[in-house]
Amino acid sequence: MKTYLFQQSFRWFGPNDPVSLADIQMAGCSHVVTALHEIPNGEVWPLEMIRDRKDEIEQAGLKWEVVESIPVHEEIKKRSGGFEKYVENYKQSMINLAEAGIKVITYNFMPVLDWTRTQLAFQLPNGARALRFDMIDYILFDLFILKRPEAQYSSTESEKAKKRFETASDLEKDELTRSILAGLPGSEETYTVEAFREALSAYSDIGPDELRKNLIEFLKDIVPVAEENNLLLALHPDDPPFPLFGLPRVVSRQDDYQKLFDAAPSMANGICFCTGSLGAIPENDILSMIDAFTDRIHFVHLRNVKRESDGSFYEADHLNGSTDMVEVVSMLSIIMQVRKINLPMRPDHGHSILDDQVKNTNPGYTAIGRLKGLAEIRGLEMGLGRFISE
Repeated sequence: MKTYLFQQSFRWFGPNDPVSLADIQMAGCSHVVTALHEIPNGEVWPLEMIRDRKDEIEQAGLKWEVVESIPVHEEIKKRSGGFEKYVENYKQSMINLAEAGIKVITYNFMPVLDWTRTQLAFQLPNGARALRFDMIDYILFDLFILKRPEAQYSSTESEKAKKRFETASDLEKDELTRSILAGLPGSEETYTVEAFREALSAYSDIGPDELRKNLIEFLKDIVPVAEENNLLLALHPDDPPFPLFGLPRVVSRQDDYQKLFDAAPSMANGICFCTGSLGAIPENDILSMIDAFTDRIHFVHLRNVKRESDGSFYEADHLNGSTDMVEVVSMLSIIMQVRKINLPMRPDHGHSILDDQVKNTNPGYTAIGRLKGLAEIRGLEMGLGRFISE
């Protein structure tokens, strides 16, 4: 009986990534997950550039079958302006990727921000550094730095944020601002606080119902293209999975995904199952979601977060957070045997440890920290695989 294991990969940010293809191969990966990050959001990914990047990866002894991500232009999310052009460009990029042999396309539908953390180098007791979302720091930024007029929080939260703001140094406030704005899409790295305010204001009349409707319309545009080109779409959950800065969130819970699958039932319409994003709130039963969407999981991000009582969380060791990673990997291992596939997986985010701490890598994408996570997951998977086969 053939045993189906994870297709092990690292995310790679292209030729300028300090974590090289050689590093990834030495880590024991067979694949990379990447994108053409140099292409501005909304423009077509040229077939020649896709093939060149694929050739570069293959010459390093690796494979590229999963794209992460093709960014969805803000006009598509708002269904405004010249969104039709951006939808057509997206579809053409999908066609070009399929022609080059790509099989899975990951994307998200988070307005303005791709992800949000308040600290990019949170010091853990053992000296490692991790990504962290601190609820009070977030509220501090919203109330006293961004100064969003519509912001409303409990009196207790507001008072805690005010006290922390009054005692924070200018350097600490600047670092908080940089950390939050780091979650803006790659083409928007130069955003200022004022530009961020303007981006938020563009969603003032768009609530969850409107955003979900726009996402469903987008799915109706792109799912047929995926079907025609043997592509699988993997929608990444909101990170974190709750509203921020007054922006709506529509990909945060099991019910959110179910509504999208009901609206676009094609099996090409699937999930990038990120245990870290989904696991950031206790309302999400990760194991129940895996069971409910067994056939819809097209790509897996394995990471763990440690939740705190006020809604804060930080990136924990892969096997030691609030999510039971043993049960997660066990369920996914069984799914792979039943579906007879090797699910693409990458260890998502990693602590900054050892020599990582003197290198300038993308937040969460250190070499040694992710290698540690991959080694833990690989060992867990192999042990469980033997148990399951017996």
